[in-house]
Amino acid sequence: MTIAEIARRAGVSKACVSRYLNHGYVSEEKKARIREVIEETGYTPSRNAQVLRTGKNGVVGVILPKINSESIGRIAAGVSEVLEKHGYRMLLANTENNVEQELAYLDLFRNDQVDGVIFSATLLTPRHKEAILSMNLPVVVVGQRVDYVSCVYHNDCAAARELTRLLLASGRRSPGMLGVTRRDRAVGEERRTGFLEACAEYGLEVPEQRMATCEFSIESGCETARALFETAPEIDALFCATDTIAIGAMQYLKGSGRRIPEDVALVGVGHSRMTEIITPRLTTSHFFYKTSGIEAATILCQILESGVDMKKQIMLGYELIPQESTPAAHAVNQN
Repeated sequence: MTIAEIARRAGVSKACVSRYLNHGYVSEEKKARIREVIEETGYTPSRNAQVLRTGKNGVVGVILPKINSESIGRIAAGVSEVLEKHGYRMLLANTENNVEQELAYLDLFRNDQVDGVIFSATLLTPRHKEAILSMNLPVVVVGQRVDYVSCVYHNDCAAARELTRLLLASGRRSPGMLGVTRRDRAVGEERRTGFLEACAEYGLEVPEQRMATCEFSIESGCETARALFETAPEIDALFCATDTIAIGAMQYLKGSGRRIPEDVALVGVGHSRMTEIITPRLTTSHFFYKTSGIEAATILCQILESGVDMKKQIMLGYELIPQESTPAAHAVNQN
């Protein structure tokens, strides 16, 4: 079965079939006739022929740090939605936050047959920058701010600052923080900065013994909270860099007999589904992760169509979600 045969059976020109297969303009009537013939015959376009004709493979490589994470899953859903509309297939690589794996996939996609790459990583090192800039195809970074390629990222600092203000608004004087490595510019450095800025607004200094670093897991949040409160039992307000860490901290606080929010107010970041079903429900900040995937894929498709990377930097906003783990929301829910 060839394009010529499809055209003959559908009663249209070969050029019309070609436009249909390449998502060009075709009238609805002709689309229906071509689609009917293709469905009847089971015709599949030759990938090699498409590459020779268009110079494109129709495949985009997507490198993500932890596909079983809810936030990363939402990013992937947004990317997939846009790529499908533009006729691209998604080749997904899951790195489990391993730097060597990330670099290996960048190298693989540089040499494999993909048209572009969407890349997300917890840490972006000089090695990442070198690998990305050495690629002869477009790359869009999602989740971190960079200046050497297009990127889509979140306003981590402002979200952390506003959440901390909510923590302190009821008169708490001994705030603490569970963060992640500061080498993670977005979650580690920017959210720490927002937390400290809000504390400074309230005239509060936060000594190092009231801040700890943990991994991105409930288990680490629980164990690190235990160590933190053993060192600084006076903490009455706890900012957590992610919802997952906050849920782990909540487990410890409940087990230690501390009431939330009466004894310790608590916030996280991300607005995962778990924040709505745990008790008390967790005050958090909603990040538009699916939108970030949509925006990143849209930028990549624009680059592929125009051949020009304008090095766009898109910062997405956030929405504060006050719930029961902070005093103001708790009081409202008691009335």
